[in-house]
Amino acid sequence: MSSIGDTVVRISPTLAVVVVVLAGLAVTTNYLGQTGYWRDTVVATLRAVVQLAALAAVLGVVIQKLWASALFVIAMGCVAAWTSAGRVAHRRATFRRSLRCVLPVALATIVIVTVMVMIGVLPPTGLAVIPTAGIMFGGAMNTTSLAGRRAHDELVTRRGEVEAALSLGLLPRDARLEICRPAASDALVPGIDQTRSVGLVTIPGAFVGMVLGGASTTDAAIMQLFVLISLLAVSAIAAVITTEMVARELL
Repeated sequence: MSSIGDTVVRISPTLAVVVVVLAGLAVTTNYLGQTGYWRDTVVATLRAVVQLAALAAVLGVVIQKLWASALFVIAMGCVAAWTSAGRVAHRRATFRRSLRCVLPVALATIVIVTVMVMIGVLPPTGLAVIPTAGIMFGGAMNTTSLAGRRAHDELVTRRGEVEAALSLGLLPRDARLEICRPAASDALVPGIDQTRSVGLVTIPGAFVGMVLGGASTTDAAIMQLFVLISLLAVSAIAAVITTEMVARELL
């Protein structure tokens, strides 16, 4: 049992019981509240257990080699794209839709991480590249899923307005974009609120992790700022690309 682990949370059989109880609470609340997501909560919980166990076993080997870390990052991007593809249009993910989702979900992250490694800001090690890319993939994935769903829902709800815009001579892409863009942009709100309230409402994980690892609070704050700003960047790119692709009926 590590001292860092004890500082964050006491790792013991009691913790395992607490995790099970919390998972049960989430499932039960979703079921009784008729949110429609109790099965998804069960699946998400079970997947988290299996995937984190696999991550703990694999990561120690992968981070030793940069090429292996790069392959791991590519795999992460593919999974993120597949996840968003299944959420964007409320349909089961297909290979073609997942391939298209790579653009908003993974492109910006891969470019940013590659540039940072090339200019020396990010060390060319798996220990640095994998977590950084993973955080960005997660932000872009969430934004793509939310922006895509909101865009599609708005186009369905306001279909008459789209047809009216078409009757006025607007191109199909322009008519759809005019209707869905404001709604899709709401996907950026969580990231913006997280950034503007950091240190006042939440103390993010990257900050806590660095401090517990022995870094100074100043270094931890700088690192956390980088994480938050990079999330704003990849999320903005993801939202714009997703909205454009929905408007062009590519997603």
